[in-house]
Amino acid sequence: MIVGYARVSTTDQSLEVQMDELGAHGCDRIFQDQASGTSRARAGLVEMLQFVRDGDTIVVSRLDRFARSLTDLFQLLDELSRKGVAFQCVHQSIDTSSSTGKLTLAILGAVAEFENDIRRERQRAGIAKAKANGIYKGRRAGIDNLRVKELAAQGMTASAIASELGCHRQSVYRLMDRKMPAVGGIAECPAQNPSLGQFDFRVVAAQNATAANVIHMNAIP
Repeated sequence: MIVGYARVSTTDQSLEVQMDELGAHGCDRIFQDQASGTSRARAGLVEMLQFVRDGDTIVVSRLDRFARSLTDLFQLLDELSRKGVAFQCVHQSIDTSSSTGKLTLAILGAVAEFENDIRRERQRAGIAKAKANGIYKGRRAGIDNLRVKELAAQGMTASAIASELGCHRQSVYRLMDRKMPAVGGIAECPAQNPSLGQFDFRVVAAQNATAANVIHMNAIP
C-alpha cells in the first residue's frame, strides 16, 4: 500500500497542494497533521507509523513536511526500515527502495554527521576558551543531602545551612522534609527531643519576621 503524509504548521495554512501531489503519486491513504514539526508527537504521524506494514511505502511531498532535521529524518527512516517500509519524497527525489535513493540518503547522512562533528568541535572550543579565561565552571553541583543532615543534626538552622552550602533556603527545607516558617504565625518544626515528647514551635513576630522565639511544649498524648 502507498501511504501519504502531509503536514502544515498551523491551521491557517492549507494542505490542498500537498494532498493533490500525494494523490497524483497514487497514495491509497493520506495521513495529515496541522501542527509544528518540532514535535514527533503529532497525531497523524503517530497514527501512520502504527498503520504501515511490511511492504508499504510512505510518500511525502518534501522532507521538511516529514522531519524537522536530518537527525530526526534518519531516526524515522531507521524505524521504517525495521518495519520493512519504504520511503519516497516527491520533490527531493528520494526513494529508499532504489539504489539511487539509498545513495542520496547516504550522502545526506554524511552531511548530518559532518554538521554534528562541527557543532561538537565548536562547543569544545568554546568551553576550552571559557576555561582559559576562568569563566567556565561547568554544571553547578547539587546539594549534598548528607551534609545538610549533618549540619541540621548540629543544630544549625535552615538559613545557616543555606548560607554555608551556598544554596537557597527553600532547597534546605525540602531536603529536611519540613515547611518554611509562615510569617506572622506559628509554624511547626520537627521534634528536637522526640524521646521526651517535646516539639519546637517557632513563633514569628509579624512586625519583625526575622526575629523568632522557640517555645518548648510537651506533646499532648
